Amino acid sequence: MNEIKFHGRGGQGVVMASQMLGLAYFKAGMYPQCYSLFGGERRGAPVVSFLRVDREKILLKCEIRNPGELLCFDAGLLNPDEIRATMPPGGRILVNAASVPDSLAGLTGYTVMRIGAGSISEKLGLGHVINTTILGAYCRLNSDLPVGRVIEAVEEMVPAKRELNVQAVHQGYDGVKVL
Repeated sequence: MNEIKFHGRGGQGVVMASQMLGLAYFKAGMYPQCYSLFGGERRGAPVVSFLRVDREKILLKCEIRNPGELLCFDAGLLNPDEIRATMPPGGRILVNAASVPDSLAGLTGYTVMRIGAGSISEKLGLGHVINTTILGAYCRLNSDLPVGRVIEAVEEMVPAKRELNVQAVHQGYDGVKVL
């Protein structure tokens, strides 16, 4: 079973990203289970969403405490101590950052990848919503999910600017860097 944590800020599309990724996995023949946690619904407030995926039906109905993957939409939210305490060694981390954050320096034993999702989304005219760029980069992080399934989910779920969001998926996939 793969357990994924999404961590970002309100307005970045964190919850929608977890739902789109769940749909993409469903389209790939897997069983997703998705839920989110957030306080006041406002832009900039911390948001956490979770996705559990398996090839078998998921009967587990508890929170995810030790995710194997972390998708961090805002590098300012990264806490290396928290990552070490909750993620098992060998976990995979994808962080949105224009350059390598100092906080990542001490994270040995993890696969860490970086994507400059903010600049990609800005150039495409998507503003601060970076979820589709992150999802494209995620397909590089986890080769179990073909990028085509993510594109299908984006086309089905994104309410506006579908073509630009599909471009963001492709640019995220191509632009990810392994640290």
